[in-house]
Amino acid sequence: MTDTLAHGLEITEAAKAELRRHIESADVADLAEGERLRLRVEVKVGGCAGFQYLPFILTPELREDDLVRDFDGVEVVVDGMSAPFIDGAKFDFVDTFQKRAFEIENPNSQGSCACGSSFN
Repeated sequence: MTDTLAHGLEITEAAKAELRRHIESADVADLAEGERLRLRVEVKVGGCAGFQYLPFILTPELREDDLVRDFDGVEVVVDGMSAPFIDGAKFDFVDTFQKRAFEIENPNSQGSCACGSSFN
C-alpha cells in the first residue's frame, strides 16, 4: 500500500452516507484488531466493450499496489492498475423509485455495451 499516492475517484455525499451506513451495520466480528472495512473499486479487462467494474465490496484487505483515499472516515481503495481508468470518475448512490444502487459516472469511458455491464 502506498501512503503518499491517492487515486482520483471522487464520491458524492449520497454515496458516502450510504457507504457509512453499510460499514456501521456490517458484522465485523471476524476482523482483527485495528482492521477496518473500506470500499474496493476495481476495473478488469472483460465484457463486450473491453472493461468492466468488479462488484463493489467492503473489505479490510489492502494490497501492495493499492491507492487509498479517505472521505471523512470512509476509505475507498483502488488498485494501481484500475486507477488510470477511473481517474476523475464519480462514485454515486442513486435512490429512486426505480433503482437503488451504487453507480460510477466515468468521463474516461468512451462508450458502453448494449447491456451496460462493460465500457471502453
